[in-house]
Amino acid sequence: MKKHTFLYLFVLAMLAFAACKKENKINSDSNLKLSFSADTVLFDTVFTSLGSATHQLRVYNLHDDDLKISSIRLVGGSASPFRFNLDGENDIEFYDKIIPANDSLLSFLRVTINPTEANTPFVVEDELEFVTNGNTQRIKLLAWGQNANYIIGDKVTSAIMGKYKIVADSLETTVWTPERPYVIYGWALINSYGTLKIEAGTKVYCHQGSGIFSWSDGQLIIDGTAENPVVIQGDRLESYYNDTPGQWEQIMLMDGRAGHDHRVSHAIIRNGYIGINCQSALKVTQCALRIDNTIIENQSGYGLFSILYAVEAKNFTIANCGTSNVWAYGGDYRFVHGTIANYWNGNEHKSCTGMTIQNRYKDSQSGEFYYYPFNMEVDNCIVYGAQKDELVTSFGPDADSTYLFDHCLIKSEKYANTSSGFRHCLFNLEPYFADYRHNNLRIDSIASPVIGTGNPLFGNEIPYDLDGVQRIGRPDMGAYQFVQ
Repeated sequence: MKKHTFLYLFVLAMLAFAACKKENKINSDSNLKLSFSADTVLFDTVFTSLGSATHQLRVYNLHDDDLKISSIRLVGGSASPFRFNLDGENDIEFYDKIIPANDSLLSFLRVTINPTEANTPFVVEDELEFVTNGNTQRIKLLAWGQNANYIIGDKVTSAIMGKYKIVADSLETTVWTPERPYVIYGWALINSYGTLKIEAGTKVYCHQGSGIFSWSDGQLIIDGTAENPVVIQGDRLESYYNDTPGQWEQIMLMDGRAGHDHRVSHAIIRNGYIGINCQSALKVTQCALRIDNTIIENQSGYGLFSILYAVEAKNFTIANCGTSNVWAYGGDYRFVHGTIANYWNGNEHKSCTGMTIQNRYKDSQSGEFYYYPFNMEVDNCIVYGAQKDELVTSFGPDADSTYLFDHCLIKSEKYANTSSGFRHCLFNLEPYFADYRHNNLRIDSIASPVIGTGNPLFGNEIPYDLDGVQRIGRPDMGAYQFVQ
């Protein structure tokens, strides 16, 4: 009984102490000012009409007394392109906000920019004003706006996952030009017998789940130059997303028709799920996919995924993809002076390969194998990465299949002592990439075994490397010549 009485009296005492505890006073001294996490809130380039990511601004009271903020407002008022959220409330102005001593308020800012006639990026500005104890403090708000051509899916069909918009209809050639970027929401669809041509310097930004889809007998031509490549990537332009994979879906190419090859020249394709997915599953394609001077990188799935397609790739790099840089089921392939390097570290327990080639496919439901004829020639290339075997093969006897790697550097324990299918190849020697984790696959050491060990025949076929450096005498393996 005495124990319970003691506890009861102790609780009463604590409550009395709390009731009598002196609260911090609100100090109105004009010498006391607020502190901020930044003096400028800067937004990366924002596409007009679409809004931006959210940026934080923290407001600090670093004093031992409470402070009252008389007013907080966007100087531009309701006409401001910026929007402000303070402690969960959205408004353009707030009054009499208390910040306790040695505490802070958390605010969030967004920006939506109205379209203009300008083709080049333009700046929009405002200020966030705080008045405390008669002191006026302002935080600058700054954003770059960019007008764009918007491709927004408005049709649905069971044959395509998600909404789509036809950008090149049958017997129509559509040209995308570089004056303004193209922003895709959904699928930009090339219809049968239609052609989409993307000119040099054009930038294409794809939203989550979006991409370019060439329907059966359609044609895609990407026509960049060394000085002005075509860039295809996600639509999040904040620096955090510069090398974040999986931001958009893929470039999907279906069966083509004779005389209308898909062409991808001087392009940079980054940060999607599949860089290029080419399939002739409905019929054996009569066209080829021809790639030159192109970089495919940071795909969460595959760099190049192919089923029964004819693919020719020259002067190219495919780097750091979550499943495989190159995955080919059947078809006909020729790769010349390519660098295929996979050091993907996004999946802790998953092996990601540089190249997987096979003539058979196992149906996941029935367990039945399907076999496709396969032919591949790989010349003066590098296939390397973090795994013990960056080259994985799966071939069965029920389809004609051949492959030949000629003057290549390959990371493979399985094939290191094999002569069949390999001619004058090097195995498991460090190539000395400049910075493979950031997709810089240039060679930066004179000790690299790829220097001068390529076949001159293939070097003469492609006399300049991906940087425009001339291949003289015995060329280096891979997409880049070593430069001291």
